[in-house]
Amino acid sequence: MKTENQRAWFLVAPVVLLVAFNALVPLMTVVNYSVQETFGNNQFFWSGLKWFEEILTSERFQAALGRQLFFTFTILIIQIPLGIIIALAMPRRGIWVPVCLVLMSLPLLIPWNVVGAMWNIFALPDIGLLGYFLNQVVGIDYNYTRDPVAAWITLIAMDVWHWTSLVVLLTYAGLVSIPDAYYQAAKIDGASPWAVFRYIQLPKLSRVLTIAVLLRFMDSFMIYTEVSVLTGGGPGNSTTLLSIDLVKIALGQFDLGPAAAMSLIYFLITLAVSWVFYTVMTRNEGK
Repeated sequence: MKTENQRAWFLVAPVVLLVAFNALVPLMTVVNYSVQETFGNNQFFWSGLKWFEEILTSERFQAALGRQLFFTFTILIIQIPLGIIIALAMPRRGIWVPVCLVLMSLPLLIPWNVVGAMWNIFALPDIGLLGYFLNQVVGIDYNYTRDPVAAWITLIAMDVWHWTSLVVLLTYAGLVSIPDAYYQAAKIDGASPWAVFRYIQLPKLSRVLTIAVLLRFMDSFMIYTEVSVLTGGGPGNSTTLLSIDLVKIALGQFDLGPAAAMSLIYFLITLAVSWVFYTVMTRNEGK
């Protein structure tokens, strides 16, 4: 009879306790602020679910949530197929493999605030290469600082440039791990490239793509630095996503109660949608 060795938990326990402490203390602080009201001097008054009701019924929150969902699902629709296409086009052998991998990794190594600053300068209508090209060469009236549509296009283009590489690298790793025997059998059967992708590559990539979708959803749903540096939520409030609005409430207006309630709602939405994504994408794995 096989016996299980539980002594490894003694090595893991300190890390688990440290992570739990670092996570629970800030969470309990946020929960405390979300159900109380303060007028300064460290005096708190019980307010119950007042802040939650105020946030959920606020048109400001609903508008920010709508913009956030639009941004997140737009970049998922673009980045997942684009990442798969690029990974399929990358070589499997030869000296170009490390070159392609390094090129794909470069955008991921750039800090988020630097990415926002780069695209801020790159897209300026007068001195930026992209802005100057679109305005002077193509003849398009492009100014992301005044036009909400241009701001959204620039924001989405920046995120696609920055994070598609993650999908590419994950997909490429999944493709490389597929045994050659599958391809040899498909070649003998005379399968077309589409049939190879549909019946061999895509099923084998299901777990990798699940991870890619979840990572990109969570990252895009919590994006702050790049948007803050690039547009600051403008022009007007056209690109004010949930994270931008939360910072404005917490730090700009210093409304700690509504900000705490909004952050908990924000967290629960992210958790719920991630669970739905995971459940839908893995429901057929046991069959």
